[in-house]
Amino acid sequence: MSEEKTIFQRIIDREIPSTIEHEDDTCIVIRDIEPQAPNHLLAIPKKLIPRIGEATEEDEQILGHLMMVVGKVAKKLGFNNGFRVVVNNGPEGGEAVPHLHVHILSGRQMTWPPG
Repeated sequence: MSEEKTIFQRIIDREIPSTIEHEDDTCIVIRDIEPQAPNHLLAIPKKLIPRIGEATEEDEQILGHLMMVVGKVAKKLGFNNGFRVVVNNGPEGGEAVPHLHVHILSGRQMTWPPG
């Protein structure tokens, strides 16, 4: 018996349509369907890493690549006044999908503390 795919695996496999802003061999960046800011994207590794707290040393290169892609996509889309990067981990951290993803939020003044 195989585990059910996460919604992000289904998007990566093109089973669910999404607005893709970037894709390479390691990750995909999509528009969030429930945006919390005028610009809300998700950078998702193609390898299933359930959450940042479960990443291993083998995932270090993927995680570094994700951060580099976040910066490149933000620059490409003109987030010149700034942006916020968020990673949720576990139920109390606001995690909704057990597949590591990085939120990129821009287009409004962010507040502190978040959430």
